[in-house]
Amino acid sequence: MKGIILSGGFGTRLYPMTKVISKQLLPIYDKPMIYYPLSVLMLIGIREILIISSPQHIELYEKLLGNGSRIGIEISYVVQEYPKGIAEAFLIGENFIKDNRVCLILGDNVFYGQGLVQILRDASQLNEGAVIFGYYVNNPKQFGVVEFDDRGNVLSIEEKPEKPKSNYAIPGLYFYDQTVVEFARNLKPSERGELEITDLNKEYLKAGKLKVKILGRGIAWLDTGTPEGLLEASNFISAIQKRQGLYVACIEEIAYRQGYISKNQLLKLANEMKNTDYGKYLSKIAYEI
Repeated sequence: MKGIILSGGFGTRLYPMTKVISKQLLPIYDKPMIYYPLSVLMLIGIREILIISSPQHIELYEKLLGNGSRIGIEISYVVQEYPKGIAEAFLIGENFIKDNRVCLILGDNVFYGQGLVQILRDASQLNEGAVIFGYYVNNPKQFGVVEFDDRGNVLSIEEKPEKPKSNYAIPGLYFYDQTVVEFARNLKPSERGELEITDLNKEYLKAGKLKVKILGRGIAWLDTGTPEGLLEASNFISAIQKRQGLYVACIEEIAYRQGYISKNQLLKLANEMKNTDYGKYLSKIAYEI
C-alpha cells in the first residue's frame, strides 16, 4: 500500500499566519504539522509516500523532508496547481498510485490514541473497496457524516447535513483499493467546482464496497484549522509528552523502531539536533535497552 498526504489549500482560516507559508508547515508544539500525518502512515507500515502541495510551498516540503532516505522511506512530491477538492489527489497522484492500494491522509489532521495503529493496520489490509472512519462529535453539522449498521456497512453519507443521521463525523483519513483513480476520474465537480471526497465515497457506497471503522473514546482527532484549534492541539501534545516522557509523531523514532534505520543512523540524526530537547530525546531512544 502507498500513502498520499494532501497538504494544499490556502489556509485562509489561519491568516495572517499562512499568508506566506503552508498551514501544514506550522508547528504543533515542537514539530511541523505534517510530521503528524506522516507518522501515521509510517506507523502502519507505509514507506512509499507522495506529498501534494501548492506551487509556492512544494520546495519547502522537499527542504524539510528530502527524499525520505534519512528515515528509511521514499518520499516524492507533486504540485497541485489550484485546490480543486480532496478527491483530485488521486488524479494528481495517478502515476504514483499505479495498481496499488492507497491511503490518503489530510496534512492538517492529527490522530492520537490507544489502539489507533492496530485499527489502521487492519484497515490497510482491505482487498477491495474502501474504508473510512467514524468519529463521534458533538457538532456533526460541521462535518461529513456517516450513517452505518452494526456490521460496519455504510448506509448513507452526507456533507454538513442540516439534520444529521448520526453523530459520527468522517475524519480526513481514507483507504482505497486499486480502482480509486477510475472512480475519481468519473466524478463531476460540485457546485463549488471541486471534486468532493464525499462524492468519491458515495461511488464506493453505490457499488456496495464502502466500510466504516469507528475511532472510539480513547482516540483523539484534533482540528488544526483555526488559531484556537492549533493552540489546543499544541497544548494536547505538550501535555502528553511532558506527562509520559514519550514523543508523539517523532518520525525518527518511528523509523528506528520500525527497523527502517539503524542505531547509528538515529544517533547521526540526533547529533544534528543535539542542542534541542528533540535531539536529546533521540539520543535517549538510541541507548535504550
